[in-house]
Amino acid sequence: MLTLNVQTQRFPIAGGFAISRGSRTESVVVVATLDDNRHQGRGECVPYTRYGESVASVSELLADQAKALADGADLEELLAAMPAGAARNALDCAAWDLRAKQNGARVWDLAGLPAPGPVTTCFTISLGSPEAMFEAARKAAARPLLKVKLGADGDPERIAAVRRGAPDARLVVDANEGWRADNLAANMLACQRAQVELIEQPLPAGADDLLNKLNSPITICADESLHDRASLNKLPKGYRAINIKLDKTGGLSEAIAVARLARALDLQIMVGCMVGTSLAMAPAMMLTTGAAYVDLDGPLLLEQDRQPGLLFEGSTVYPPAAELWG
Repeated sequence: MLTLNVQTQRFPIAGGFAISRGSRTESVVVVATLDDNRHQGRGECVPYTRYGESVASVSELLADQAKALADGADLEELLAAMPAGAARNALDCAAWDLRAKQNGARVWDLAGLPAPGPVTTCFTISLGSPEAMFEAARKAAARPLLKVKLGADGDPERIAAVRRGAPDARLVVDANEGWRADNLAANMLACQRAQVELIEQPLPAGADDLLNKLNSPITICADESLHDRASLNKLPKGYRAINIKLDKTGGLSEAIAVARLARALDLQIMVGCMVGTSLAMAPAMMLTTGAAYVDLDGPLLLEQDRQPGLLFEGSTVYPPAAELWG
């Protein structure tokens, strides 16, 4: 019989983390551990208030699944009945990890995926004053790919400052739904001048049909507007890329299906994350083969990652060892 243990863990963020919706100084994660009395499988999620989640609500939902398992419920049936979101992500990833350990195989083989290799990840520059963002970009200028958080008045000055601080880095921007119809054109022009390659979610989800009229040389990527396959089929046509995050899809299983459908629709893929530890990043590494952008820098933003963790060499991140996950 399977048992499910649920834990809340806290990891301080180095220097804090700020986006258009606010800032925080620690990452609070929920870890699900499945135990069959011989093997243990783990999955980590990061509850996100933007999607109506809290640590308490996610923990409670997982506790309900633990009780159901104790009463003899089938794990796959429980997963199928859970809504997409952080709780299902933790349980789904724990299930994949457990199956890998039970079979003495790696998850990519079980899932029929190509073995992941080392990839370059974005490194995030948090939202702040132009002066603060210039300094952060200057310190990170040797990294090949920077992800710049925007989404407030004064963004043209911010992106120009980042470009001055990191003149040779490739840049992507994440506005986190923070732009409006009346400043979209000016912000887009500023990004074009700064040679930004991609912009995530410039307008609020549900108010982004305006992107259909936008003739932009910069690729526009859906984040908050994209969760699972159902939402993928409803995206405005102005999006040419999607950000797949396991906490949105509700786990690796749905994320694999989303990635396959996105490729069939000729959409570029970014593999993204919330600010979590290597245990949350490891399953997402399964999706990185062929992805246009990888944004799995969560552990780099923490004061200290869990151990064992993923191996990072600068901005290069390597596939997880079996001791960590999968």
